[in-house]
Amino acid sequence: MIAIGGAIGTGLFLGAGGRLNQAGPALAIVYAVCGVFAFLVVRALGELVLHRPSSGAFVSYAREFMGEKGAFVAGWMYFMNWATTGIADITAIALYAHYWSFFTDIPQWVLALIALTVVLVLNLVSVKLFGEMEFWFAIIKVGALVIFMAIGIFLLVTQHPIDGHTPGPNLITDHGGILPNGLVPLVLVVQGVVFAYAALELVGVAAGETAEPAKVVPKAINSIMWRIAVFYVGSVVLLSMLLPSDSYQKGQSPFVTVLANLGIPAAGDVMNLVVLTAAMSSLNSGLYATGRILRSMSAAGSAPKFTGKMNKSQVPYGGILLTGAFCALGVGLNYLVPGEAFEIVLNFAAIATLSTWGMIMICHWLYVRKTRTGALTRPAYRLPGTPFTHIATLIFLVTVFVLMWFDAPVGRTTLLASPLIAVALVIGWFCVRKRVQTTKDDAEAKITGQ
Repeated sequence: MIAIGGAIGTGLFLGAGGRLNQAGPALAIVYAVCGVFAFLVVRALGELVLHRPSSGAFVSYAREFMGEKGAFVAGWMYFMNWATTGIADITAIALYAHYWSFFTDIPQWVLALIALTVVLVLNLVSVKLFGEMEFWFAIIKVGALVIFMAIGIFLLVTQHPIDGHTPGPNLITDHGGILPNGLVPLVLVVQGVVFAYAALELVGVAAGETAEPAKVVPKAINSIMWRIAVFYVGSVVLLSMLLPSDSYQKGQSPFVTVLANLGIPAAGDVMNLVVLTAAMSSLNSGLYATGRILRSMSAAGSAPKFTGKMNKSQVPYGGILLTGAFCALGVGLNYLVPGEAFEIVLNFAAIATLSTWGMIMICHWLYVRKTRTGALTRPAYRLPGTPFTHIATLIFLVTVFVLMWFDAPVGRTTLLASPLIAVALVIGWFCVRKRVQTTKDDAEAKITGQ
């Protein structure tokens, strides 16, 4: 269920609308290409998990194969990934809520604050409650998508008009083809699509707390591929044949757009509630993931000590609260620039996602090299085609990073901020390196009995 929750989130439910408007039906191709590389990353992580299950996930593997500096960078970039994603999620929730007239007069930042508070409190109670919430969130999301796709196929078959348009491939051919706005907009949406897949690696984090990782992890990861094909690529193709791509708009779920134009009473309201649930699910997952990652880093000395604190329910509340505090900055962003808040944090989240995926592939590459010397043994479940899949994925990630320069002004501004992130990581490392070394020496002393 956590893998399903990671595969379906705000990037699809909210982001697909604006991207369809910008890039046209060819958006499905971008989802497919990015989905292949996302699967390779998760497959690599899955092999590392079977090598050694850990709730510290790839931060733990970065420490093993890249040293403490690598673990420090991996951990804090992953924190940035989920913290900025959390801001995107609370922004999405506020935008969804404004769909209903009852919430129209409530400022966007107030709705964002309420959403953050509710999910934060629920996440702090217990890991069991997190799992239960994520299970039902996933059921609602998958169920709604299946129902929507069934309705969409029915509309295609019966040629039922939607907002004056007859569904079918003609809506693609008669409105500029698959690239109505040219190739450039298609290239520019790539980083946003990468963001849509950003939570897939969560299955590796959750594996550290499952009873049978060797049995559960391969099954969960293998199912990701068909989910990508059906839910992401299939949904975009279907949406393109239900309404012209320019009928969709940024800030509104494309699924809500279709149902609201059908004239079915409350159809848009029901779908809007579902996509709001999806954003809550993503926020819920982000708090869960960063809590575990920061606890692992705290144990190594590369994160503040309080982030390693556990409550009676074995929830790392220190790390969760730190992420919540960072997300609270997003409330201020929603107050200052409500119209641009989502796109701003989406680009920062994309940078963090690219670095996280890159670190996972590098760790796996170093792991495979060790297995070839006989130092380690690869499990039966493994990433195929190494090292070519490593090289291809890393080239893809670097290409996406460079493409952000052409997405002015938001993407370019984000890219220009990257050196500041690098400087912050360097300063942070010099601040904690003595504590990291002391912690490492203490751990080694305990192992050797000195």
